[in-house]
Amino acid sequence: MTETALSDVVSCLSDYDPNALPVALAQQIIRSFIQPVNAIEKVTIRAALDRVLAADIVSPINVPAHDNSAMDGYALRGGDLVADTALTLRIIGTAYAGRAFDGAVGNGECVRIMTGGVMPDGCDTVVPQEFTQDASDASVTLPAGVVRAGDNRRLKGEDLTAGRAALQKGKILRPADLGLLASLGIAEAPVQRRLRVAFFSTGDELRSVGEPLDAGCVYDSNRYTLYGMLTRLGCDLIDMGVVGDEPAALETAFRSACENADAVITSGGVSVGAADYTKQMMAQLGDVAFWTIGMRPGRPMAFGRINSGGRSAILFGLPGNPVAVMVTFYFLVRDALLHMMGASPAPLPLLRASSQAAIRKKPGRTEYQRGILSTDASGQPQVRITGSQGSGILRSMSEANCMVVLHHGQGNVAAGAPVDVMPFEGLL
Repeated sequence: MTETALSDVVSCLSDYDPNALPVALAQQIIRSFIQPVNAIEKVTIRAALDRVLAADIVSPINVPAHDNSAMDGYALRGGDLVADTALTLRIIGTAYAGRAFDGAVGNGECVRIMTGGVMPDGCDTVVPQEFTQDASDASVTLPAGVVRAGDNRRLKGEDLTAGRAALQKGKILRPADLGLLASLGIAEAPVQRRLRVAFFSTGDELRSVGEPLDAGCVYDSNRYTLYGMLTRLGCDLIDMGVVGDEPAALETAFRSACENADAVITSGGVSVGAADYTKQMMAQLGDVAFWTIGMRPGRPMAFGRINSGGRSAILFGLPGNPVAVMVTFYFLVRDALLHMMGASPAPLPLLRASSQAAIRKKPGRTEYQRGILSTDASGQPQVRITGSQGSGILRSMSEANCMVVLHHGQGNVAAGAPVDVMPFEGLL
């Protein structure tokens, strides 16, 4: 497949300005530039959890295979029912789950049936046993109006029909999907190869956990949040540690990451005024754009493709501030990686909640403020900001349970006004 040049993608956009790029346009460019990784493997269904399905799964059977009972009760002919009239039926046998009744049911007859039992010939209705009266080994009475023709019957193929897609390519397999595969007798599933992602932090001031903290230095938190977010996506990870602001070390790191991974994520070294080595190395090794995105936190970002040793990898150069790393990852990188995996992700859901206090906001940029979502006395959703929203305050992300999304054209928010909220549950 011929690789698309980033310049070709942005040349089609009349409003492209790398120094003032709206979030939605950045997302569009990223999605247009990247391609799924085409590598498929077969795994057992126990190993398929959270993997991306690489082909449609076509049901080889009908599920259920026969009309069957949804209740413990009595199977009967719906034509025997008479409105406003009790009905007494003769019991001629029993149908168990996994052991069908061998025979036909005539007028005025019924068969005792267990949940999941195959409907006997001639029967189309089940009356639950708790709705009956005067039951004996020989007969049972149905009071008037307790059941209608066709009630409590599961139809053949009602869940899945043989020959139709049970699961579609691009679906991320969840626990229910594993059960569905098992219900079809399918032991293995074709899935996309796990995406390999290399990541490292840049900066002479950074120290890894366990190292002494010299004056003016800080511990690197970004690799740990990236590790958690990438693990949740099901990527294979290459943690390359901290790389100092030195050209040879940076080149070695970029080349190694490129030659061993499908995507490379860095944090730090892309903002205005930062040491130029990181940006120079990105530009030297590939087709990379440097953006100032209309978002807060997370304005500076690099995106493109780098090349080394005959291989290429997609590059995401994220800012260095801890909260900015998480925000840019979730709103610009996450969907791109899922697309590379071959997944078909739905947009992250937004809820509406009333703001408990006024929020200051300038139109012309998208803001992501950390919030705490709860319910008021009437059970309606409400949200409050965690406090200071500085992009270096990682504690705010730890305390929050949601992100308040203030859109590009939106201005100040009055207390009590509705805002869009993205819950962290299932995301973080």
